[in-house]
Amino acid sequence: MVHGSAGLRLPDPCSQAPELLNLDALTRVKSTGDLRLIPYFVIPPLRIGPIDVQPFGILAAAGVWLASALLVRGARRRGLDEAPVRDFSAWAVVAGVIGGHLVHLLFYHPEELRQGGVLQLLRVWDGLSSTGGVLGGILAAAIFFGARRVPFSRYADVFALAVAPGWAVARLGCFSVHDHPGRLTSFPLAVAFPDGARHDLGLYDALVLFALTGLLYALEHRRTLQGKLLPVLALGYGTARFFLDFLRSTDLPYSVARYLGLTPAQFAAIVLIAYGVARLARRARAPKPTSPVTVERPSAAQP
Repeated sequence: MVHGSAGLRLPDPCSQAPELLNLDALTRVKSTGDLRLIPYFVIPPLRIGPIDVQPFGILAAAGVWLASALLVRGARRRGLDEAPVRDFSAWAVVAGVIGGHLVHLLFYHPEELRQGGVLQLLRVWDGLSSTGGVLGGILAAAIFFGARRVPFSRYADVFALAVAPGWAVARLGCFSVHDHPGRLTSFPLAVAFPDGARHDLGLYDALVLFALTGLLYALEHRRTLQGKLLPVLALGYGTARFFLDFLRSTDLPYSVARYLGLTPAQFAAIVLIAYGVARLARRARAPKPTSPVTVERPSAAQP
């Protein structure tokens, strides 16, 4: 949980369970006097009977639904079997939650594991990392498609075109609760946090993913880099995330752990970049197909 200097509790649902902010807290937000900044806003939860549904949860669920729907639609349009991607959706959600929780506890905030003990590992709702969610989804895909003996490469482009927009919508959930505060800044896209204008990495991440979605669909429309859209997504997002994480806050009590000066997400970004470069370079080095050689039969010997 991040605590601003003005005493306003900032929820951290992407790396911690979401909590409801009191709307009265808005009156305690420090005014920056700069109308060019994005205002710090609090979206009240949607109340369904006795349950309060947080905006982060709504947008995260919308992102998962969108990605799942686009997976099935993409497989259908390519004439592929829809059953594997339809069945995989449930696996991806479960693996994403488990992976997100483990990475949150083991790498982002290991102090929570020390304080809560081993039982904290079982509280999967209490702390999630989007980086861990992606790693969990990748591992689940390898196991799922391998067990079914279905070549993942057939569906790679389908995954790229589905994951990017779904992930972008889910990242808007992070922005809706401002759970990724960055450094103090005067950048035009800064958010007027209670203690001053700061980068909001949830917003930046969403913008990057929406831009990559546009790029991927443009490449798909032009039939360019067919079979290589997933490496394009990995390279583009990995590069952006690596540099954006240098903007994350280091002066707040709940700042994420760093190893050799890098966040856990930056190490994951390096892996994504390496994968993207290797896959795209392999295509560039592939020999061009040559025309079949016609071998003439020797003519019969003349008497």
